[in-house]
Amino acid sequence: MKEKYLINARIIDPKNQIDEIGGLIIDSKGLIKAVGKKVSNGNLPSSVEKIDLKKQVLIPGIVDMRVFVGEPGYEYKENFRTLSDAALSGGVTSVVSMPNTSPVIDNVSMVDFLKRRGRDKSKINIFPSASLTKNTEGKQMTEFGLLKRKGIVAFTDGIKTIQSPEVMARIMCLAGESNSLVMQHAEDNILSKNGLINEGEISTRLGLKGIPYLAEKIIVERDLSLLEEYFCRYHISQISSEKTIPIIEKAKEEGKVFSTGVSINNLSLNENDIGDFKTFLKLSPPLRTESDRNALVQAINKGIIDVIVSDHKPEDEESKRLTFAQATTGATGVETLLSLALELFHNKSIKLDKLIASITSNPSKILSIDKGSLNKGRDADICIFNLNQPWTVNKNKLKSKSKNTSIEDKTLQSQVLKTFLKGELAYDAVK
Repeated sequence: MKEKYLINARIIDPKNQIDEIGGLIIDSKGLIKAVGKKVSNGNLPSSVEKIDLKKQVLIPGIVDMRVFVGEPGYEYKENFRTLSDAALSGGVTSVVSMPNTSPVIDNVSMVDFLKRRGRDKSKINIFPSASLTKNTEGKQMTEFGLLKRKGIVAFTDGIKTIQSPEVMARIMCLAGESNSLVMQHAEDNILSKNGLINEGEISTRLGLKGIPYLAEKIIVERDLSLLEEYFCRYHISQISSEKTIPIIEKAKEEGKVFSTGVSINNLSLNENDIGDFKTFLKLSPPLRTESDRNALVQAINKGIIDVIVSDHKPEDEESKRLTFAQATTGATGVETLLSLALELFHNKSIKLDKLIASITSNPSKILSIDKGSLNKGRDADICIFNLNQPWTVNKNKLKSKSKNTSIEDKTLQSQVLKTFLKGELAYDAVK
């Protein structure tokens, strides 16, 4: 590989507190050799490849902590190849894959299979998660220690919640002993049973059973109480309610060590967007009120919420174009995550450094992986975007195998231009 000099870029690296005009050198092995304002056009060797970025923004490759792949068992929805193409077009270079496949990722042989498929078919970095319980049934724990030694970065039942306090206590105890990361989808099954959208005025008007905020709040309160007795690395996958935020804030003020995520959908949309039964907006957790959305945005700014995820969940159109009650839950989002998140910067809701940190350095720190920064000697996983280049989301141009985007026909103000993976140009918007 020829050395590359990326010059004349606005470099933003929250981990190293960099926000300056400069450049970045990629060595012949695809590693970052130097970064910052000292790398300029004036000191370039003639033998290197020079790429003038013309003041476009350069950030570490995005790390998405919640992605449903489809392999094995649901390849007709998404596979590693199509996911890889979709992710790179959105500046995402690393993803945590959820274990909700068929069969479930809950044993060593399935982990080996997943890693082989990811290595053979995917260009991006796949960090697999395994289920907390066998077959995600919420009863019998998986073998944390053994699975972690096989390369599992986190344990979660994905779209399911551990309902039993007894089982959750045992999980936390074992996770603490093995230093494993537990990721919980917070939703009480009894309170949310048969629920379709947020409980409130709109659910009543549409005649759809609602999901109350208490379904989320109760699980968060329970798990944070358990965390007092059974310390482990604990992450709340996604929150959606304003009422949950004070609980998280208070727990952090008390010194409890844990982290929290939020879906870009819940930061950008609210229940009003559902309109007349738009099934592509049937999500979990559900879209809630504008007040909830605003509170979540402010929680990012305050550092109460640590991570923004795409919650990329591909579903074929046949399973979405049904009645609201029959339609499946979920939306694609890995290729629009950055552009949609930057809308929150453009409307002055979230500071740019906070936003970039929530999709790069913060998830990397939580996962304990060597990604999400522009440190020297690290893989040159890089995203370059135009902060002020508008584009319109057209489902037919999306690279994901499934087209169930929640923001079809929406015009966004920022566009990914190039994505580098291990120093090689893996995506170019021009080509």
